[in-house]
Amino acid sequence: MQTHLPLIGLNPSEGPFDLITGIPVHPLVVHAVVVLLPLSALALIAIVLIPRWRGTFGWLVLAGLFVGAGATFVAKESGEALAARVGLPQEHASWGDRLPLVAMLLLIVAAIWFWRGASPDRRGALTTVLGVAAIVLAVAAIALTIVVGHSGAEAVWQGRLPASAATRTGPIGTTGLTAAQVQAHSTPADCWTIVGDGVYDLTTWIRQHPGGSRPIEGMCGVDATAAFDAQHGGRDVPMKVLAGYAVTASP
Repeated sequence: MQTHLPLIGLNPSEGPFDLITGIPVHPLVVHAVVVLLPLSALALIAIVLIPRWRGTFGWLVLAGLFVGAGATFVAKESGEALAARVGLPQEHASWGDRLPLVAMLLLIVAAIWFWRGASPDRRGALTTVLGVAAIVLAVAAIALTIVVGHSGAEAVWQGRLPASAATRTGPIGTTGLTAAQVQAHSTPADCWTIVGDGVYDLTTWIRQHPGGSRPIEGMCGVDATAAFDAQHGGRDVPMKVLAGYAVTASP
């Protein structure tokens, strides 16, 4: 084993987007985003394509878009607060930063389209153009919500299931170790993991990890390359800390 590097701590924020009764706000609010925004966007497409539904469902659709857009903002801010505690999944954060902008633009275009379409005197070519723009933005919001949700799920789960290490065959890097040997060290009391072409003994790091023990416990005995990359995005400091726990050769 190499000499361990000094611990690198995080500075968790404390604010309205951080915790509710000790539970992170982010996983609570994202459900509002993934349900309300796509559902409201689909409903908007429906009332644009079927004008007779505008009067009956228009205000309800706008209300859904308003709440959904607001939820994307809260999800973004709470995600940043959560990242201060457990680290930042770069790909998820990048997509997540774009979603509030698309959702807000969708809400604005939908509101203008609805206002113009409410009066026969204001209907015309511009209303039609706004309707088309609203459909395009609605599709974009749905697609982006799916991408954000998928990248978030990958950051949490990919590479953390027990069977993942067994999929690798042959020696890992220059260690001479195999995935099966790493899988034998799959408990918090004896925790080895695979990241890239290296094997790392994280047994002592579990209790020291600034983001808590659970993220490290999920790496025990498995190939955690995807999870580590999603969480830290190739940043130098986490890579240097990880290198301090490298298993350099087969025992």
